[in-house]
Amino acid sequence: MANLDLLYEAILKGKQNDAVAITEAAIAENILPKTLIEDYMIKAMEEVGDRFEKQEAFVPELLMAGRAMKSSLNLLQPILKQSGASATIGKVIIGTVKGDLHDIGKNLVASMFEGCGFEVIDVGIDVDSGKFIDAIKEHNADILGLSALLTTTMPYMKTVIDDLEKAGLRDKVKVMVGGAPVSENFAMEIGADGFSDSANSAITKAKELLGI
Repeated sequence: MANLDLLYEAILKGKQNDAVAITEAAIAENILPKTLIEDYMIKAMEEVGDRFEKQEAFVPELLMAGRAMKSSLNLLQPILKQSGASATIGKVIIGTVKGDLHDIGKNLVASMFEGCGFEVIDVGIDVDSGKFIDAIKEHNADILGLSALLTTTMPYMKTVIDDLEKAGLRDKVKVMVGGAPVSENFAMEIGADGFSDSANSAITKAKELLGI
C-alpha cells in the first residue's frame, strides 16, 4: 500500500524522483487521482508557499516543490482525461510585459499556480499585448497574470488592459498584476481585478476572483 504521506513529504521537500515513484505506486493501486491531488499534492504546495511567505523556505525550495508536483501531475493527467475529469481548476496566462526581461518572480508564481491545480500557459518575457490577447483567445483563459519588475514597464500593464477592452475580451478574463514595484493602488488605477505581492497570495486572490 502506497504511503501517501510520503507523497506530501516528497513534494514539500522537492524530491522529484520520490514523488514520481510514489505516484506510480498509487496509480498501480488504483487510488483516485483526485485524492492524490487534493489531499496531498496541493496541500504540500500550500505548505511550501506558507513557509516561503514566512521566510522559512526560499526560491529554490519553491521551484523544486513545483517541479516535483508537475512530474506527479504529468503521470495523472492521462488518467484524468480518460475519466473525463480535469485536474485544472482554471486556466492562467502569465507573462512579463513588454520591455521587461525579468522572469524569476513570474516563474515562482507560475509554479505555485500549477502546483495548486491551475493550468498555466507561460508566454514568457517582453510580451506585447497582441501576444497576450492571442493566448487568451487560443486557450479560453480565466485569468491573465501580468508581471513587471521595472517602474518603466509598469505602465504597459494598462496598455494590455486597454487593448483587452478594445478586443472585446475584458469581461471574459480576470486580470491580476504583480512584481516588486507594483502596488494595490496601482492595480486599482489601471483597472486590474487583482494584485498580489507574493506567489502564495496570488493563489488566494485567483481563487477568490474565480469564486473557488
